Amino acid sequence: MHTVLRSHAREVVIGPDRPFCVIGERINPTGRKRFAEALRAGDLSQVVVDVERQVAAGADMLDVNAGVPLADEAGLLARMVRLVQEHTDLPLCLDSSVVEALEAGLAVYRGKALVNSVTGEDDRLAEVLPLVKRYGAAVIALANDETGIPETVEKRLEITDKIVRVATREYGIPLEDIVIDPLAMTVGADADAVTVTLETIREIRRRYGLNMCLGASNVSFGLPDRATINAAFLAMAMSAGLTSAIMNALAPECVAAVRAGDLLLGNDPWGANWIAAYRAKAAS
Repeated sequence: MHTVLRSHAREVVIGPDRPFCVIGERINPTGRKRFAEALRAGDLSQVVVDVERQVAAGADMLDVNAGVPLADEAGLLARMVRLVQEHTDLPLCLDSSVVEALEAGLAVYRGKALVNSVTGEDDRLAEVLPLVKRYGAAVIALANDETGIPETVEKRLEITDKIVRVATREYGIPLEDIVIDPLAMTVGADADAVTVTLETIREIRRRYGLNMCLGASNVSFGLPDRATINAAFLAMAMSAGLTSAIMNALAPECVAAVRAGDLLLGNDPWGANWIAAYRAKAAS
């Protein structure tokens, strides 16, 4: 199962037989007070900095989020998408809970975007999936609904089944364009959180063969030395079947973990990417 995303000049393919797709999470004002204030004031200069740093760090795609309180999110996301595409040819993941913002971003995007996200709630499916179909995008589907975040693997699979059924049968969205988020929760609040996520990943791979993406940094929230925890989690999740993640591309430990995972799982033939990255680092 291959999920193909495109910019105006580049194509990225997500799949179990392809290198893990690193989606840089940095262009997001959540938890970044100065960045949020700058965006609210119309200053997008930090966006360019974040683009350049993540591209240099080896991101394959970039997540773009314009969720600033009291701002015109639709207008802001459209401006950010245009600006990002002026500075990189990496495909983008358009990230918003506001349907109008998603539509504004999709309208100006050049290529095939990844929409982040839809859930299993009926009204959310009815709002987001028509946009995905209209713009020929792919979509991240979170395995939760109006009841909240399921604590069990079976409930997450039940919601996954509903989303897949509605997206394919009612809206004609190709199965390969549905990327499931199996939900990564912080292990600091629930000791079983990661084991549930890993089992969900295994079952989604076994039952559906779908590609998956999650917010990798969630797992370490509130804990020290987050990058080390995230790197270990990413390697475990890859082994279970995860094929992409919205993650900190600026954390060398995390990027190195997934590139080593590609090598060990047979998705980097003869270690070509691993060796090239090592030589580039040594030469810098």
